[in-house]
Amino acid sequence: MELIEAIKGRRSIRKYTDEPVTDEELAFIFEAARWAPSWANTQCWAFIVVRDPATREKLGETLTTKNPARKAFTQAPVVIVACAEKGKSGYYDNKPATERGESWFMFDVALATHNLMLAAYSIGLGTVHVGLFDYSAAEELLEVPPEYTVVELIPLGHPAHEGKAPPRKEVSEFVFYERLGESTS
Repeated sequence: MELIEAIKGRRSIRKYTDEPVTDEELAFIFEAARWAPSWANTQCWAFIVVRDPATREKLGETLTTKNPARKAFTQAPVVIVACAEKGKSGYYDNKPATERGESWFMFDVALATHNLMLAAYSIGLGTVHVGLFDYSAAEELLEVPPEYTVVELIPLGHPAHEGKAPPRKEVSEFVFYERLGESTS
């Protein structure tokens, strides 16, 4: 699959079949995550693979009742919990290096999860970013040590349907030259 095809074709999938995700498929997607860029090559990400149905269901209960991904936690055979090690990304000499240093891990984990999701799509698997949930409850459930934080939850499995492309802005609506608002090259 061509890269641009994967970028344009990947969709948020919230309904899954019961077909299992193999260890080989997991190895493939984590190899893609491994190669994501990160601040000073800190690679602050860590992933928890949750296959246990009871734990997936409890993770789903950390979502708000209005979250459309809630049912995916019992349907998808795997939920990947993306975590970050605190105090690494965005830091030099154990101090934040920029005014956004303490939150830089969000960029790094997002890059790794996006690689993971594109790789999953390329082999026929579906995913969805889930960020609307009770982070503390998820961390407690999974006994995440205090030097780490949960960043997002990702149901993973074989899609029960094909996703539809949402409307996208035209490039001219978000690319500017020299100053924000300057649209001429």
